[in-house]
Amino acid sequence: MLSQADDFPIHQNPEPIAYAGASRNFYDRYFFNGYHLEEDIFFALGMGIYPQLDVIDAGFSFIVDGVQHNLLSSRVLNHERMHTQVGAIAVEVVKPLQCLRILIDSSEHGLKADLLFNGRAPAQEEPRFTRRIGTQTFMDYTRLTQNGHWQGWIEFRGRRIEVTPELWLGTRDRSWGIRPVGLPDAQPNPQAPSVNQFYWLWAPINWPDGVSLYHLNDDADGKPWNTAGVFVPLTGEAQPMRRASSDIEFITATRHAKSAVINLQAFDGGVAQINMRPRFHWYMKGVGYGHPEFGHGHYHGGDAQLFEEYALADVDDALNLHIQAICDVTMEGDLGRRAGRGVLEQLIVGPHAPSGFTELLDMAP
Repeated sequence: MLSQADDFPIHQNPEPIAYAGASRNFYDRYFFNGYHLEEDIFFALGMGIYPQLDVIDAGFSFIVDGVQHNLLSSRVLNHERMHTQVGAIAVEVVKPLQCLRILIDSSEHGLKADLLFNGRAPAQEEPRFTRRIGTQTFMDYTRLTQNGHWQGWIEFRGRRIEVTPELWLGTRDRSWGIRPVGLPDAQPNPQAPSVNQFYWLWAPINWPDGVSLYHLNDDADGKPWNTAGVFVPLTGEAQPMRRASSDIEFITATRHAKSAVINLQAFDGGVAQINMRPRFHWYMKGVGYGHPEFGHGHYHGGDAQLFEEYALADVDDALNLHIQAICDVTMEGDLGRRAGRGVLEQLIVGPHAPSGFTELLDMAP
């Protein structure tokens, strides 16, 4: 089965691009976020392609004046992985590994945008994420992350917001491989734990003279199964860390950070401490993560769309675990002293001994 992608030199096996291995859980995903440096305005876009399920979906989420607005769309892929438009949401690769464009055109909801992302530093490949449950591959994927700035505009219900590189920074990532998508397997795995457990932190940060990245997957005992940290100056080589760790002070009755500290140790022995203090939360169901109706990879019988909005002050954090906290950040130590802005993504489900969590959804005291 030939598709447009077959005319590009990107094949990884002897088959046409439309056939993405043997796993029905194969996916290929774009993610972007952008935030204003002086005002609490934020946007994010996620787009997922699921070749084995023959579905593509996307979401654009926008926070302004304390309200989160979400536009989610889905359609049949028809095997064309190069056609990256879903309803009113489109992604264009302008210059690979450097410049990408997102376009939103939903006159029905008074929402339009034309936004160009440019990397401030080279994209960084993260350690491969591989996680098994017994003999079953639960996750196996590669991800690249890149921090950058934005330019363009957003129009919403007659209000136009100019997006300039001086005031708008953010992060994009690209990941592809295997992770649970669409409907869950009907047959439970006998090796699966009796209580679901997943501990995830991700902290991409923009500094005036560089960027830093940190992520952590812990098991229930607090043992990392995937973690890394790196500092990338805007001019110069990336500095991977020998060790990276984090400590969180939780908001009472939630699993979300009141504040967080990231500790870095370079290979030359130098140490640094990053302090993160959240300003507000973006709820990741806005682009499909854990959404009760528009979860990633679900088939809706054809073209489908959903628009929703809610005040951030009305959201129950105990019921919305997967967030990005937009944070003011500072760094001290041997890597230098600086202030910046970034996000702390959090998804903490089930037991985690260092945090004091022992059950599926017990909350911080």
